[in-house]
Order: sequence, then C-alpha cells, then structure tokens
Amino acid sequence: MIPSIYFSPDPNADLEAYTGNYLQQEIVAEGAARNIPAFSRFLKVAALCNATIVNFTNVANDAQVPRTTIYEYFEILKDTLIIRELPAFRKGGRRKPVCSSKYYFFDTGIARQMQGRGILSEGTSEFGGAFETFLMHELTAFSDYKRAVQLSFWRSTSGFEVDFIIDDHTAVEVKAKSVITADDLRSLKAIAQEHHFKRLVCVCLEKRPRKTDNIEIVPYLDFLEELWS
Repeated sequence: MIPSIYFSPDPNADLEAYTGNYLQQEIVAEGAARNIPAFSRFLKVAALCNATIVNFTNVANDAQVPRTTIYEYFEILKDTLIIRELPAFRKGGRRKPVCSSKYYFFDTGIARQMQGRGILSEGTSEFGGAFETFLMHELTAFSDYKRAVQLSFWRSTSGFEVDFIIDDHTAVEVKAKSVITADDLRSLKAIAQEHHFKRLVCVCLEKRPRKTDNIEIVPYLDFLEELWS
C-alpha cells in the first residue's frame, strides 16, 4: 500500500506535523521524557545517526544532554517504535568485530525531515543510507510477517562492514550503485574469511543479476522478489 504522504500536496509540512504529534502525544502525554527541549534536540541528532553505528558520547555532546540520558532516550525511541536496533554479528576469526549496534528510523522521510535535509540525490552518501534503510525495512517486515529470522550486521575494527547478516547463513551488502566494482565487494570477501556463509550477496541498482567468484550481484527488485516469494 502506498503511504498517504506520497499523495500529499505538501509532504514536508505533513512530515513536520508528524514529528510534532509524536512529541506531543507519545512523549509529553505519556510522560516518557521530563525535559522536552532536550529530547527535541536529541531527536535531530539521533536522526543524523540513522543507519550508522551510534557513538553515544558524540550524540550526548551534540545534543547537550548527559550520556546516561542518551541511553534512556534511545530506549524511548525503541519503545515507541521510532527506531529499530540492529545488533552486531560477533562470530569471527582473525578480525575483531565491532560490538556496538546500528539504529534505523522506521521511515526514511521522517528521518530526512528530522535531519533538516531536502530531496535525496542519487550518488550521495545520504541516498546510500536511505537505500540501506529501505532494505532494512523489507528484511524486518519479512521477519515480522512471514518467517522469523535473526538479523545483524558485521563490522571489523579494521573497517570492513557488511550491512546485513541473515541468521548465520547469508551475508548481504547493500550498494546504491548502478555499476558494482571489485572494490565494492571487499567486505563480503573479508567476512567470507571469518565465517562460512551459504550465500554472499550484493544488492544494488544494477539492471541484471550476475555472479563474480562466489558473490551474487543482485538488482534490488530481484532480491525483494526472491525474499517474498
């Protein structure tokens, strides 16, 4: 179902109104946070952390809120279903994995509005983050409504990162690119040295599926069709 915001004559105003309603109805009315101005500042900073590993100290400094309170605020966002936590995949061999979680807002439009940013442009890091968030939504919806799977991500302390691990059998790297090069597959090759996976998949904007070595390069629509079939 297409969300109503898609047909709105003023989507930015509607997204801004949603943020205001969330603060008023979910936070103020329920007494979830005592300091509403501080929580409002935190929301904007948290939105900038969408689809990233969160550094709680940096968030606390940017929002001018104590670090201990930042932990509480993230729990509020999780409890009110504004964000979803993606834990780290900790199995590994030679490379030490990062143990911190990543967080994804439930809606890319809401995240963009809170960030104070405009229309996404393909080829930018912001577009890549939104594309990754979109795939996260599809995977979590699949897990919630069709078949429960354990989702995680992997990042080594040396900087290799794979966006999604499905159970412990499939590694998925998301690239918002129409041409995938060998450099884009380095993290999938790195994690293959750490753990045996049945499938290594790069989901991207290429038009046709192909395979290089043991890595599947799959257009995102093909990936979603297979996921939901």
